[in-house]
Formats: sequence, C-alpha cells, structure tokens
Amino acid sequence: MGAVRFTVTMMRMRHAVFRTDGARKERLMFRDREDAGERLAALLLHLKDRSPIVLALPRGGVAIGAEIARLLGAPLDIVLVRKIGVPWQPELALGAMADGGTPEIFIDERMQEAMAIPADYVREETARQLAELERRRQTYRAGRPPVEVAGRTAIVVDDGIATGATMRVALRAVRRRGPDRLVLAAPVAAAETLAALSGEADETVCVTAPQGLGAIGYYYEDFHQMSDDEVTALLAGRAPS
Repeated sequence: MGAVRFTVTMMRMRHAVFRTDGARKERLMFRDREDAGERLAALLLHLKDRSPIVLALPRGGVAIGAEIARLLGAPLDIVLVRKIGVPWQPELALGAMADGGTPEIFIDERMQEAMAIPADYVREETARQLAELERRRQTYRAGRPPVEVAGRTAIVVDDGIATGATMRVALRAVRRRGPDRLVLAAPVAAAETLAALSGEADETVCVTAPQGLGAIGYYYEDFHQMSDDEVTALLAGRAPS
C-alpha cells in the first residue's frame, strides 16, 4: 500500500447551536444526506476516471453513496455491516462485523474488559447480528450479485463516523476483495477516528472532521432513520418515495 492521502475540508454549511446540557451549541450542518453526498462527491471527482465503484454502508450511507455514484458515473453497491453494541448503550460500538465469504468481525477487547461485558453476551449478540446481516442481504440485494471490486477504485462511504468500528470492518472486508485502490469517504467524522483508521485505506476523504464530534445527527438538519424501502429503492436506481 502506498502513501495515504487525506482530504479534509471545512465547507460552507448551515449551522445550528447545541449544548451538552440540552440547550443549543454550535455545530456545522448539512441539509440532509443528499446535500452531504453532493458535497462529499465534489471532493472525489479526481477518481472519476479511475474505474470507481461506490460501496455504501446501509442504511444512511446508501443515500450518501447514491449521490456520489450519480456524480461520478459509478455503480452503487453495499457493504453489509452491523454494529455490536454495549448491552446498556446499544449505540456505543463494542465492535462490528461485515458480511463476506467469512464474516469480518472486530471486538474492542480493551473496552470489553474495562466495561466487564460478559463473553456470553458478545457471542450471543454476534450471532444475532449475523442473522440480521443475512436478512438485509436478502432484502437489499433482491437476488442481485455483488458488483465486482477487484482491480477497481473502491470508495467505501457512510453518513458519518464516530468510533469507526463499523467502518474498520467494512474496509477490511472490501480490501479482501482486491481493489486497486481503497478510499474511505464520509461527510463528517471524528478527527481522532480518522487518524486511527488511516492504515486501513489508501485515501481518506472527509468534508469536516471536528475534535469533540458529539452525535452525527448534530451535523444534519434532516437525519431521519432510513427505511429498508428507501435503501432498496436507491440501490435499484429509483428515487425513494
């Protein structure tokens, strides 16, 4: 793997104000995922002639990826990834897994030990998330085979990166498929997480990477939970209803 290239820029965006006590404190904002995808795509145009393929993490990453694929004239596919959450705080990633011939599984063992999370929970939750990966594969792919990645520029995209657990396993799963170049792309990510992921991709492209990220939703005016119907419509090349 050659030198890693980073592109992080602070683009002009609307902002709101949020504070940790529930009042409002300043955060940069995207209008919605379509807006974020367009802004991110502008930083990826140099890859347009390098046989790109856009691989999005469902659900929210698919809306971002659809805009990138449209502007780069690239095919859109998915990387099926599931978070393994902390038992009492499911949104906090203890680890993650990515689909593949052999699933790519990552567990933060230091976090598991520090939080005294039982090994039985990790095994059971891993099995549960593997079952959800299979459900999503059947729902989202609708019988379509994965797009060939070998020898192409693979752009792996999500709508935001906090701890980086899901993105880490996604990048590793895609790397095993033999892309010529592997690119990590997101509209917003924690600066320290991008640094930690630097060895997983050949290039990292991000619109904004603040210190003290907070919640990803702070950076979007519309950050609704996408439905399976929205995801399947975007993957089929239709506008979601």
